[in-house]
Amino acid sequence: MPTPAPYWTKDPDLKKLKDDLSWNFPEQKTGTIKIVGGNSMSFSAEVKAAEFINKSFPFVKDVKNLFPDSLKSKFPPLPNLDFYESTDSGSFANSPKLRRSLDGADFGLILGDLSKNSVTAIAISEMIKTTPDVPLLLTRDAVDLVAPEAQSFMMQGNLTLVASLGSLQKLLRALYYPRPILLSQPIFPVVETLHKFTLTYPVAILTFHDGKIITAENGNIATVDIEKTKYSPLSLWNGELAANIAIYNMFNKNKKLDCLLAAVL
Repeated sequence: MPTPAPYWTKDPDLKKLKDDLSWNFPEQKTGTIKIVGGNSMSFSAEVKAAEFINKSFPFVKDVKNLFPDSLKSKFPPLPNLDFYESTDSGSFANSPKLRRSLDGADFGLILGDLSKNSVTAIAISEMIKTTPDVPLLLTRDAVDLVAPEAQSFMMQGNLTLVASLGSLQKLLRALYYPRPILLSQPIFPVVETLHKFTLTYPVAILTFHDGKIITAENGNIATVDIEKTKYSPLSLWNGELAANIAIYNMFNKNKKLDCLLAAVL
């Protein structure tokens, strides 16, 4: 069956993409990635993401976790942990230090576990707005949390979203985007909406629908049957894929769509 739209690529050669992008990985340790997330009740995904990067990409020089200071007692003093002012509920508060927290990073991974409160939503949104020159990836509950503030930073051009279709639905609604995404839609209307959305907003997106991983950037769409990847519909969102994408993107800055695809293999 022919592809119904010229901007839509089905089942691209993931191995070739992965091999091509891996050539740009450095031989010597270099680069800093900062992982933002966690609250007083939940922080394991952030720790596991750092462990995954250190194990899978040993050429990354610095992998730092940025936590609210409500977690300070949970860890011994370590050079790869930074702590920031927290709210009474144990998540990030809005502070000048947090807004500057990604200074000097080559990539920022905003992984989630941020809790549902308006103070933290503003804090993370302000951090994004004041970091237009650092590539950022948002995933898990971080996308839902900042959706109400998204109009203020969606045009920055430095964002990648790894988000469920439900999270994207909330984001488009918050942006008053005229084409809604419906969970009940077949895949083509979803693909068409993401095609138009990424022509409007300079953002790269990975999501999942109807058994397919869907990637989008600059109006271009590529889809992959999830059974051809190492992920499941649940493991897509545990943080490992986002960390994988972040490192590919960190060393292939102008190939966001290719990085999304290579990372799923």
